Amino acid sequence: MLYSKLFGKTSKSAPHDADSVNARFLAQGGFVDQVMAGVFTWLPLGLRVLRKVENIVREEMDALGAEEILMPALEPKENWEKSGRWQTVGILYKIKSRDGRELALGPTHEEIVTPLVGKFVKSYKDLPVALYQIQTKFRDEPRAKSGVLRGREFEMKDLYSFHADEADLEKYYPQVVKAYLKIFKRLGIKAEITSALGGSFSPTSDEFQLIAESGEDKLSYCANDKKYFNQELIGDKTVCPLCGGELKKEVRGIEIGNTFKLKYKFADAFNVQYTDKDGKRQKVVMGCYGIGVSRLVGAIVEASHDDRGIIWPKSVAPYLVHLVILGGRPSPTLTKAAPNSPPLGTRTPSERGARGRGGVYKAAMKIYDDLTKSGVEVLCDDRDVSPGEKFGDADLIGAPLRLVVSEKTLAKKSVEWKERKSEAIKLVKISSLKKELAKYCKV
Repeated sequence: MLYSKLFGKTSKSAPHDADSVNARFLAQGGFVDQVMAGVFTWLPLGLRVLRKVENIVREEMDALGAEEILMPALEPKENWEKSGRWQTVGILYKIKSRDGRELALGPTHEEIVTPLVGKFVKSYKDLPVALYQIQTKFRDEPRAKSGVLRGREFEMKDLYSFHADEADLEKYYPQVVKAYLKIFKRLGIKAEITSALGGSFSPTSDEFQLIAESGEDKLSYCANDKKYFNQELIGDKTVCPLCGGELKKEVRGIEIGNTFKLKYKFADAFNVQYTDKDGKRQKVVMGCYGIGVSRLVGAIVEASHDDRGIIWPKSVAPYLVHLVILGGRPSPTLTKAAPNSPPLGTRTPSERGARGRGGVYKAAMKIYDDLTKSGVEVLCDDRDVSPGEKFGDADLIGAPLRLVVSEKTLAKKSVEWKERKSEAIKLVKISSLKKELAKYCKV
């Protein structure tokens, strides 16, 4: 991608209401545009990151054996009344159709997926079932804040599992936890499993927290059990509920995922049953498991940045390489010598400089084309602006690797190689660049 053609550019100033690192850098870097509080347009750079996060989540859900579906965002009031949550879920967006029918914009989908499974599961032979989706959710947050971490419209992966008995749920549950930890590792995030309340879902739950100063949740830690607890679960207690030991330091965390053992809550509400081996009718047992996909983008920024901008992990970076050309586009009148042009030694310094810049640009574009054709994702800064502006934007956007092409590097048939997470700079021969990139991608 040529930067000159990219829709959505960097900004020197942060939004006035940017109350977190991700809110500042995602807006300044041209990743998102805020439409109103808690609602964002994902610009090309941001959408590339979001899609890569989606794909990692999808790959691990598929590897778990779950099947992907897509449920509607509009949910009938009747289903929410059956589950008893129409009046109890405060963040529920409620709307009316032109014929007066009341509907909800889905913040979650237990009210849709449970009766759906009830239509297809009749026998013990039909179980277990695991269904997931990656879909836009809507929650009427009283105070949307922290950029994409707490929005009113956001993307979420929700997985629902259905089992013949609690023993099968208990067997499946740790498999999901393992898959979640693998997802976070691939995203470059260290997630801590945290015991918490289950809200309207179940008495307790497991949360996956990213420890960060900007986090909203207050957590306590037990050194004996090596486990975190959400303080909404334990209140002001200073004793571990598991071992009775002392709860240590208080830290803040960003919730990036959660898992619940719903058991019979929704199966009872929608009368979802199956026939067992003995011909008896039994209730289906449920679990549900969520990951905030768009929230993960913000969490990655909170976890991986410096004062200059974002430091994207290679797995989700919008582009692997940010190619910086230190030499503007060649002037059309100077790229090719006129028939009666003066000899090289008699040309003015500005004429010689323009020709030199044209040579740099041509060489850089060849590198760009070669890398792109070989499958390397490259954002090429081909603008005719100052080096300082180009380097500043490269740091802000945060691609893992910056390559610089200049007269100085070309004199050595090389490019300047600098990783975003490091201050070290080295020269790499253009002839061996693809080989070096291949090694870099494997690390």
